[in-house]
Amino acid sequence: MAPIKVLHGRPTPEEIAAVIAVVSTRARAMSAAPEPDSGPASQWASHARALLRGAARLPQPGPDAWRTSAWA
Repeated sequence: MAPIKVLHGRPTPEEIAAVIAVVSTRARAMSAAPEPDSGPASQWASHARALLRGAARLPQPGPDAWRTSAWA
């Protein structure tokens, strides 16, 4: 861990200890956490997006189909 330098003010030893405890705990958690899955390279490759393109989202033929054809 890089050294922590106080640039302004006069923190008490307790305040410095609190900052060091938080920073070191966060650094330990970041190094222990598994790397998150980045998912598909693009939305075109997303399986979830393919499911959303299913029949439930497409306009259905009928008397008012022209209204639903412009819905996002």
